Amino acid sequence: MSVNVRIPTILRTYTGGQAEVSAEGTTLEEVIQSLETSHPGIAARVLDDQGKLRRFVNVYVNDDDVRFEGGLQTSTPDGAGISIIPAVAGGC
Repeated sequence: MSVNVRIPTILRTYTGGQAEVSAEGTTLEEVIQSLETSHPGIAARVLDDQGKLRRFVNVYVNDDDVRFEGGLQTSTPDGAGISIIPAVAGGC
């Protein structure tokens, strides 16, 4: 299944500056593998050494936070919109 993935500015060096790319997969895990094939290095920025989503990276499939859905096993239907959003920390 083909999905559209919105890429945050900080990861666009891996996509040649593209803000949105297409990827294939029926689960988020497959989509990330597809992204890695097309844009080497991006998976290491989204997944930790154990292959889990990094703590400070939020991923949404059609506006649903995957942490409250199925994590990497979240279904990615054809035409779904996926957003990768790095958490922003700060303070006074």
